[in-house]
Amino acid sequence: MQDEEKNEAAAGGEQPSSVDGIAATGEPPRNPNMKWYIIHSYSGFERKVKESLESRVQAFGLQEKIGKVLIPTESVTEVRGGKKYTSERMFYPGYVLVEMDMDDHVWHVVKSTPRVTGFVGTGQQPTPLSDEEVQHIVYKVADSREKPKLKVKFEKNETVRISEGPFATFQGIVDEVNEDRETLKVMVTIFGRSTPVELEFNQVEKVA
Repeated sequence: MQDEEKNEAAAGGEQPSSVDGIAATGEPPRNPNMKWYIIHSYSGFERKVKESLESRVQAFGLQEKIGKVLIPTESVTEVRGGKKYTSERMFYPGYVLVEMDMDDHVWHVVKSTPRVTGFVGTGQQPTPLSDEEVQHIVYKVADSREKPKLKVKFEKNETVRISEGPFATFQGIVDEVNEDRETLKVMVTIFGRSTPVELEFNQVEKVA
């Protein structure tokens, strides 16, 4: 009787659950040995290096050994002629971050990429970034895209016009500048009284 049950199971094409589990996972698991490394490139060719590296990963079938390629940039907003223009600016010109599971073959593929001059590290040995360094750089990139940095300098005692918020169109005198938070304390005359108002850089514009 047991033999008949085995034969029926085989005829029905039943598969062990472990095989189903593998089939259901879809994409292969991410390589846990990958670390972030910094490579030098010719300044001005960072994007070309990124494109070349990504093409080489595909050509050499290194998707399991080389992950993301990142150019650390920040969004910078400039005010020209009363209009805001946002552009990307590299805050580490000449450097590209590459996530990889380092071995001799991977090292050679990356090192021989056009316009790559070498790895950051001691001697011939590339040094991976620490988790803290990775978080700092990657977070900085993400945070910059969320809130572009305003490329404008304000000084104490200069006159500005408020362009946004409840005090829009009011003029005031800059009393304090906080470069890190990108905020100003502006003294605005309201109902004949000088009142301090805290504003972000992008809420005011210089008075010509």
